[in-house]
Amino acid sequence: MSIRHALLAGSVSALALVASGQAFAQTADEPVSTVDEVIVTGIRASLQQSLTTKRNADAIIDVVTAEDVGKFPSSNVAEAITIIPGVTVDRAFGQGEKVSILGTDPALNRTLLNGQTVASADWFILDQPGRTFNYALLAPQIVGRVEVFKSPEARIDEGSIGGTVDVLTRRPLDLTGATTASGALTYLYNDRSEEGDLQYSLLGGWHNENRTFGVLVSAQHAKDSLRRDGLESYGTIPASYYNGGNPENPGADAIANGNCVGDCAATLLANPDARGLNSFGTHFFNQTRERDSYTVALQWRPVEQLDLNFDWLHVDATYNQSLFAFQGNTWNSLGALTDIEVEDGVITYAAFNNALSVLDVQYREAEMTTDSYHLDGKWRGEGWDLSGDVGYSKADGGTQRQLFGEFLNWADYEVDFRGAPGSPGVLTYTDPANNDVLSNPAKFSFDGGWGAGDPSVGPDGYNAGWGGNIVSKPTTDEETYGQVDLGFDRAGFFDRFQFGYKYRKHETDQKMSGVTVQIYGAPDNASLFSPGQVPGNYLDGFDGVNDQMRNRFSVDGDALADYIEAGEYLRPWQAAPVPTIFGNAEFTAQNWNVQETINAFYGQANFENDLLRGNIGLRYVRTESDSGGYVCVNQTASGCGTTAADWEWSVTSKEYDDFLPSLNVAINAAEDVIIRVAAAKVIARPNYADMSNYFWLSDQILTGGGGNPDLDPYESTNLNLAAEWYFQPEAILSAEVFYKDISNYILQQTAPEQHFNQAQNAVTTYQISRPTNAGSAELKGLSVAYQQTFGYGFGVLANYTLVDGEADNGQDLPFNSKHQVNLSPFYESGPFSARVTYTWRSKYFTGLDRGDALYVRDVDTLDATAGYRFNDNVSLTVSGQNLLDSEYYSYANTVALPRGVYRTGRKLMATLAVEF
Repeated sequence: MSIRHALLAGSVSALALVASGQAFAQTADEPVSTVDEVIVTGIRASLQQSLTTKRNADAIIDVVTAEDVGKFPSSNVAEAITIIPGVTVDRAFGQGEKVSILGTDPALNRTLLNGQTVASADWFILDQPGRTFNYALLAPQIVGRVEVFKSPEARIDEGSIGGTVDVLTRRPLDLTGATTASGALTYLYNDRSEEGDLQYSLLGGWHNENRTFGVLVSAQHAKDSLRRDGLESYGTIPASYYNGGNPENPGADAIANGNCVGDCAATLLANPDARGLNSFGTHFFNQTRERDSYTVALQWRPVEQLDLNFDWLHVDATYNQSLFAFQGNTWNSLGALTDIEVEDGVITYAAFNNALSVLDVQYREAEMTTDSYHLDGKWRGEGWDLSGDVGYSKADGGTQRQLFGEFLNWADYEVDFRGAPGSPGVLTYTDPANNDVLSNPAKFSFDGGWGAGDPSVGPDGYNAGWGGNIVSKPTTDEETYGQVDLGFDRAGFFDRFQFGYKYRKHETDQKMSGVTVQIYGAPDNASLFSPGQVPGNYLDGFDGVNDQMRNRFSVDGDALADYIEAGEYLRPWQAAPVPTIFGNAEFTAQNWNVQETINAFYGQANFENDLLRGNIGLRYVRTESDSGGYVCVNQTASGCGTTAADWEWSVTSKEYDDFLPSLNVAINAAEDVIIRVAAAKVIARPNYADMSNYFWLSDQILTGGGGNPDLDPYESTNLNLAAEWYFQPEAILSAEVFYKDISNYILQQTAPEQHFNQAQNAVTTYQISRPTNAGSAELKGLSVAYQQTFGYGFGVLANYTLVDGEADNGQDLPFNSKHQVNLSPFYESGPFSARVTYTWRSKYFTGLDRGDALYVRDVDTLDATAGYRFNDNVSLTVSGQNLLDSEYYSYANTVALPRGVYRTGRKLMATLAVEF
């Protein structure tokens, strides 16, 4: 396909996805108002254009062009840009959803749509609305190009420490012909779910003969039947818990009750601080992801000096899922321990007698909708220009409904982690007369409760069992903005001056409500919910698992959801439960609202002579925030009350100012060598959830926690030095070193605070856990890139990135892999093209959970694509994603303690594309 790009020389040009290296901006030898049209007809032509624009660059950026996005086997934009040095993605659910740039947390990077904020929403009930962007919502077909800024300019929105990703959609006046129509039909097959789905995309564009008015519309539909197999655990506990050391359950003592004797008792007593997994079992996750995207772009050039553009993006996505997991719950089985082995401080084997197993079935319905409206205009005068932008973006998302059922079983079993990480873990039911637990749904029943009363007539004298819950957690994210920019061109070393102002009003809101499913006697079992055996390829690729695990059963999530929603578990005297935000402090904590008003002014000067070129600027930003959340006003002996009167909505305001200088310089060191220098002060604002005003206290144990609306933004001084050697046509060898000195780093901390204790009727010291600006961090690294085309249609690109970073307390930084490697050989000759892309990243830290440091093991991926163009109008492409069926291995502190080990299968795609 030939795509003609109209590139303003005053903006950054497109660099192909397979280009290595980092930076470019305006063309050095042309005035800003000149339009340079380039025909891009294939991989090598795209690479040549990339090297030309890179060589004339100012800022350090990488760019992916639309043709490159289409050529890579990518289901979203995040996966398309992973070939860029220093860009990594997290694929916890098989798709790239979170992007990290140069070792920084995804929350410390920004994503823009056509230079402006695009609202985003997530689907997972455990996700908190933050400043990350959900890339799974963006269809690659809508993209004109993607620019990744690794060094900032004053004219670009602040808020990124690692980098800024700007997704630019197609424009109608860029189309080659007056009328364009194209379409593509894709068949996607996943070898784990063994499901095939059809996807399509349509695009139609028109502009008049004079190229003064144009319209471009597109529609895309994508469906992905995702299945994730795995092994899971929930937290870790010390070995002392098996010996009466659990402060919440001191009566559970396997030695005292005679279950753990001999070598078991000796090992337990000799290793009280050894850590073991708190439950372990198999994981079976099904999800149907559907995404419909629509775009409209209008361009009008009524006179030569004036350009007007309007863009609209609409995305509808539904992620419906069922999740099934068996868990051996050691908290309720602490006294059932009969055998234990410890190695290097880790419990590697444990056996239990008549211990608890849990079957969790979670049915979730998640919907996400995004709408973005953007109007911009630019007037070009003699030596000056004036532009303006206004827009609005809103996203609704979250989990609309979760229906969660929990079933229990008691049996003898053992768990074995002695083979981890190669064999992550084995669960075996050991009683020959009762070893079909995993394959027999009748052996798992709801918790029917306990007591001397008669639950058939009323609750008196009877304690209900916990059968699950009904939860809703919707979110909203929206922003309104306006911007004006004024530029002056002049002769001399400083050849352009730019000034601008921007206003942003942002609001993020989360609501959560829920209610417990209470079971009073005579509980139903899992056989009621259309059970069946898992597919025959379940747990393929997992070493060490046994037939019991492979042949487990699953139930119909829809049937369970209907059962819970209809209240079929209710006794005649029970009223139907009504979800509320106040029934549980866990729900109340998740209700918050954050509003931000941001005013920014900037000035930027561009300079150029025969030796060097670049820009220097200053951006001033004032941020005002109002953070609202519920604060408990009625503490009871068991915690806060459970009615609306026990809580009060509280709003805390904060404001701060930042001055952000930036400098980008490109030096022509020799005819074929360019040295680049960049320096800047940057900020990244706190996550919205951390800014919540929610607060709670426990008067009995003198603890508490909440958000922190008084948080300051992360601040960083960024330095970059790069060298590029263009040693032959269509070739480059480049290297970049970078350094980031980050202060105000936000960490979760526990510290003493004074509060009024209602139980003691006095001011008391509590240990309060909340996010604070408690630390600093450093990131330093090196990126090396090589690209070259050879004879006979062959070529290659390769890059390596080293990032060394840690907080001042020695803690690793979230989502930073110390090492990253990309290798992509390609071939293109006549109508045929092919390429293979291999990526590898080393282990990375993802966060803290219940005192454990969570990591993901090193992971490699392999994608491939091949295409054949039959004529100017018809082409066929076949692609494969995740051809290694890569393992996502999350662990707590050490690989011997797996927290979640998953595989999502290979994706095979065939696409027939037609263009007229």
